[in-house]
Amino acid sequence: MSHEGLIVRGLSVARAGREVVRAVDLDVLPGRITALLGPNGAGKSSLVLALAGVLPLLAGTVQCGGTDITGRRPESVRRSGLAIAPEGHRVLAELTVSDNLRVAASSLPRGKWNEERDRIFSWFPELTGLMNQQAGSLSGGQQQMLALAQTLVGTPRVIVIDELSLGLAPIVVSRLLPTLKDVAASGIGILLIEQFTTVALDLAQDALVMVRGVIRLRETTEVLQADPSLIQVAYHLGSGETKLRN
Repeated sequence: MSHEGLIVRGLSVARAGREVVRAVDLDVLPGRITALLGPNGAGKSSLVLALAGVLPLLAGTVQCGGTDITGRRPESVRRSGLAIAPEGHRVLAELTVSDNLRVAASSLPRGKWNEERDRIFSWFPELTGLMNQQAGSLSGGQQQMLALAQTLVGTPRVIVIDELSLGLAPIVVSRLLPTLKDVAASGIGILLIEQFTTVALDLAQDALVMVRGVIRLRETTEVLQADPSLIQVAYHLGSGETKLRN
């Protein structure tokens, strides 16, 4: 199947000489949210780093927007339309909010920043009053908004969010969920790695479960919400893969 989102086939990754992601296939369709679930140590963050071009691949291919980006460096991955919001809502702490966004917009054509800024502020209006504040002085929720805003500069085809809710109060997470739905509604695909299953299933349309570096389950979130035991079964699978029902 070919589409304008993210297509990963047979992706394997090693760290410290050990294979931590094995033969992963996944698709993130334009305008849809796909959740990636799994226990700690499942290989989810290694997968994210490999997609970002930070970790080398043992095998496999990655396409974004119909372009093969396998083995490209991080800056080339970003230019292809794949943007990553890494775990821990990382921002440039010593710079202002405005400068953080300008760094993210540095590759944009001249004159497009004002248009981009208005679009970003429509999703994160809280940032408008913080533009001259140092990013490191923001609350955790504000930093996560800024980190997400940075990924959305330039209208990527797909964004990958590693641990959206990590370290955030439930009220902040509740604030972010409608925004991510709006982002997806604009046509951007989202791959969401999330520790809280209920948050992920409420937000996404499709879900994958990764255990020990292997995708053990593929399902629609509608099915998983109706039968949560499927996720627990997948967590305890020793090998193999449950195929998507359709």
